[in-house]
Amino acid sequence: MTQTRTEALARLEAFIGEWSVEADFAGDQPAPTGRSRFEWALDGQFLLQHTEVPIPGAPDSLAIVAIDPRTGGYTQHYYDSRGVVRLYAMTFADGAWTLLRESPDFSPLDFRQRFTGAFSEDLDTITGAWQMGADGGGWKHDFAMIYRRAG
Repeated sequence: MTQTRTEALARLEAFIGEWSVEADFAGDQPAPTGRSRFEWALDGQFLLQHTEVPIPGAPDSLAIVAIDPRTGGYTQHYYDSRGVVRLYAMTFADGAWTLLRESPDFSPLDFRQRFTGAFSEDLDTITGAWQMGADGGGWKHDFAMIYRRAG
């Protein structure tokens, strides 16, 4: 069933607000904590995510989520402080959030990327992980992420 633009945008309301973000790289160092803010932009037609990571070498980022008018699905347009630009196919339904990049776009595809996250029942925590894969190969864990609603 194809969802209308209004219904697809309404589902994204679960993201709105301030979040603390922890990334776990499975090393000996403590998990870095950053901040992420989700808000509506351009009269509520796009979801904007701004993430700041206070760690040298870790990129700050800006992402814009748009609705695909043909399918009711989502595309995330990603930009970061390294100058990286990427497009991710995004899904969000029943508390499950996915981002997927499997083809070159504004930058070469040196590896495929996938994020899968799940909202807690109270919508205050998103637990997820990034994976990467070689062309034609399986997926390998990259790092875990936990978003916690601030305030």
